[in-house]
Amino acid sequence: MTDTTPPPAPTPALRTSDPAVLRALAHPLRVEILDLLDDLREATASEVAERTDQTVANCSFHLRCLEKAGFVERAEPRGREKPWRPVHPSRRLEPDPTDVASIRDVASVAAVVVQREAARAADYFADPRAADPSRVRTTVLTAQRLWATPDELEELASRVVALADAFEGRDEDPSLRPEGAVLARFFGVLHPELRD
Repeated sequence: MTDTTPPPAPTPALRTSDPAVLRALAHPLRVEILDLLDDLREATASEVAERTDQTVANCSFHLRCLEKAGFVERAEPRGREKPWRPVHPSRRLEPDPTDVASIRDVASVAAVVVQREAARAADYFADPRAADPSRVRTTVLTAQRLWATPDELEELASRVVALADAFEGRDEDPSLRPEGAVLARFFGVLHPELRD
């Protein structure tokens, strides 16, 4: 007899503006742990501690904080080991424009993520392998000044997100990756100036 049970639906990306959920990420080590779990798919607290140069107890504490907020969960045990895994394949933290706490908490998380991604980019450019011609032609760093209305900036932000969304699912499902696909990082920030 053939099993006709459909496979479970993939877990959707997390989209949240909930200040309580956002506050759980406003810590550099938690962002690093979640990033590490995204890369490894699952890891024990000991494995996380080894890769982050932290104690197992400290990593266990932060993993439980991430679990409480819904970012990570326990994976299938591996013998006596109890690994963790991310709940969502990706996360989009969107402030509620009517909630000051939500805006403040997204800004706190954003500052941590920007610092982490800026450090990652600086490490990349300092690495001699970045000078390989195949890498040079697929790498871009741009900083531009532009004058735009709020509506135009919102449209530009939507278009930038849509460009990256076109590749969604490839990280979780290798069958969606075309031949020759390589893992890449995209980090973009668009914001109006605060000065007059």
